[in-house]
Amino acid sequence: MKKKIALIMALALSVTTVFAGCGAKDDQKQRESGSGMQKTFTVGFDQDFPPMGFVGDDGEYTGFDLDLAKEVADRLDMKFVPKPISWDAKDMELSSGGIDCIWNGFTMTGREDKYTWSEPYLNNEQVFVVKKDSGIKTQADLAGKVVDVQTDSSAQKALEQQEKLQKSFKELKIVADYNTAFMDLESGAVDAIAMDIVVAKYQIEQRKADFVLLDDALASEEYAVGFLKGNDELRDKVQKTLEEMAEDGTIKKISEKWFQEDITTIGK
Repeated sequence: MKKKIALIMALALSVTTVFAGCGAKDDQKQRESGSGMQKTFTVGFDQDFPPMGFVGDDGEYTGFDLDLAKEVADRLDMKFVPKPISWDAKDMELSSGGIDCIWNGFTMTGREDKYTWSEPYLNNEQVFVVKKDSGIKTQADLAGKVVDVQTDSSAQKALEQQEKLQKSFKELKIVADYNTAFMDLESGAVDAIAMDIVVAKYQIEQRKADFVLLDDALASEEYAVGFLKGNDELRDKVQKTLEEMAEDGTIKKISEKWFQEDITTIGK
């Protein structure tokens, strides 16, 4: 009798183990397929590029572009992961899968064939920032002056296309970020900064410094979200969501938070 009971218990345990194993395999398949698990939306950005993306006073990542990206992720039921990257390593991050997109005042103009892009959402210009009392009024006045520009930036590329202007400088200094550039300008280490007008205006306002923009722009361009070439599926989801945000007024609200007006171009 005891042998029969032991045999029945062994069979029951075996059946339970089989079903448990099947359940574990099913759970694993669900995890592997993404079912029951929130997918991530990892956004690559330069953490020293206010107001598009930067480290806030509370130590958290914040900015206009990050606010837009987070709202998109929330609406797509994806976990938003802001990932600060070295700007000159952005292509490596994207191709390796370290990030899903580049979203940080990323200039589409001149790079149209290198990435899969969203539609442009912001117009921008490359300009020069100088001290108000510098005596520099036009680009011609930059002859013999020292100018800062961020490495691998749109401003650097614009200057490369204007060889005569660049050669007129005493020196073109390549810096890692624009916080460094503004410290150089404040200290008198350089005479001007070549940079994005959207970022320049924000920096001038925040620093309460006597800086001005030269009227003659270096270049005009458009900001868009850059995805790995061929990643149309994710681009289409993000684009559709941005259009919905424009239609319901969310983008306008986010723009007004950072710029006190709606400067976006989606749906206009």
